Amino acid sequence: MAEPASIHTSVLPAEVMSFLAIEPGMTVVDGTLGGGGHTRLMAEAVGPTGRVIALDRDPVAIERGARELAGRPVRFAQANFCDIPEVLEALDLTAVDRVLLDIGLSSDQLADDTRGFSFDSEGPLDLRFDPTEGEPAWRIVNRLRPETLADIIYEFGEERFSRRIARRIATVREREPIKTARDLARIVVGAVPRQHPPSRIHPATRTFQALRIAVNQELKSLRIALERIPSTLSAGGRLVVISFHSLEDRLVKEAFRNRQVWDCLTKSPVEAGDDEISRNPRSRSAKLRAAQRAPNRSAEAD
Repeated sequence: MAEPASIHTSVLPAEVMSFLAIEPGMTVVDGTLGGGGHTRLMAEAVGPTGRVIALDRDPVAIERGARELAGRPVRFAQANFCDIPEVLEALDLTAVDRVLLDIGLSSDQLADDTRGFSFDSEGPLDLRFDPTEGEPAWRIVNRLRPETLADIIYEFGEERFSRRIARRIATVREREPIKTARDLARIVVGAVPRQHPPSRIHPATRTFQALRIAVNQELKSLRIALERIPSTLSAGGRLVVISFHSLEDRLVKEAFRNRQVWDCLTKSPVEAGDDEISRNPRSRSAKLRAAQRAPNRSAEAD
């Protein structure tokens, strides 16, 4: 049975296209297909003489994108964006003109009850983008020592109550294994102090973020991608990255400071305006940074 149509709304679409500055006939990469919104805009911009190469780790996103974007100049590949060089090699391409990375979770993944991304999900606490790769989150929370769990939740989620949460997880799993996202969310809510006034952010947000990053090795993938993408860009090629939390944004900011590699196009991160936030609350935490490959940068130097 075909996957349902995407419900995801891409963030900062006008800003993305402005900084990419795509011209007809270009070859561009969308390293994070997701719901396909940015890919569609990129395909329109390159026109019939150009092409878009759309990547995603999630096989569901690839299947949906191939169906919804049929007839457009788009090639699809199920792959991690840190493997862009290998994807291009398989297509006999030596360089591309533009690369976009929109990092994070899509509304389609949140809505899929079988993946465990939503706090209310009663499906398995999986959290993997590619369900055939790596270890699901339910196995991690039931296996790791409390100290190790606390370190993950603190490092990747910047959660100040990480020790309390990890101890609570260890206590609960002694009675019965933690299986679903709803199970974990309830444990976290019971472990952290109530806030007055209540925060608009769910108490389990940082814990789920941390586990998702750990399960998918997201920061490692981003770090590798930022090192490898310059060698895939043609002279004057551009990279645009949208991140959704401080750990990702910090990596992008540091990478773009390397003036031997990049001419940074954004002195500070570009954020969504009030109108977009009202239409798409997910855009509230989005931060866009853009850079152009420095002139006279040879591929041998990468």
